[in-house]
Amino acid sequence: MDDYIKIGKIINTFGIKGELKIDSDFEYKNKVFKEDVPLYVGINKDKEVVSTHRVHKNYDLVTFKGYGNINEVLKYKGSFLYVLREDLNLNDDEYLYSDLLYVKVYNDDKEIGIVTEILKNFNNIIIRIKTDTKDVLVPNVPKYIVKFDKNNRILYTKCVLELM
Repeated sequence: MDDYIKIGKIINTFGIKGELKIDSDFEYKNKVFKEDVPLYVGINKDKEVVSTHRVHKNYDLVTFKGYGNINEVLKYKGSFLYVLREDLNLNDDEYLYSDLLYVKVYNDDKEIGIVTEILKNFNNIIIRIKTDTKDVLVPNVPKYIVKFDKNNRILYTKCVLELM
């Protein structure tokens, strides 16, 4: 697993006081866009610490500590934004959608395939499972997804066979 997790892209500055406009569909925004969380910017993974966060028109607006002027943050425009996995402090039952890639899938104690893709459609997450005969698209909802065993890399499902 990568140490650095991509959480979004800095698409522009906002205002003149050093705010950055971020496009992000990261599933744990509440854990990364808060005061004193270290984030890493660009190819060089420059470490910056979040000072403030707010949402404006579906974008996250962030300021970093030590910056108070638009000219100081222009260098980050167009850069990707990362967080270290360890800084997320995920609970045992929390995981990143990217962690599901290439895991075995079991339906009612029978192995049916592997996860090959995670699709994000607005607020919906769709999991593509490659079976012996075809690909199946399964919504990430409790009706179909029972649990994810991170240690053994197994996704347990139910009712998936009705989609096949």
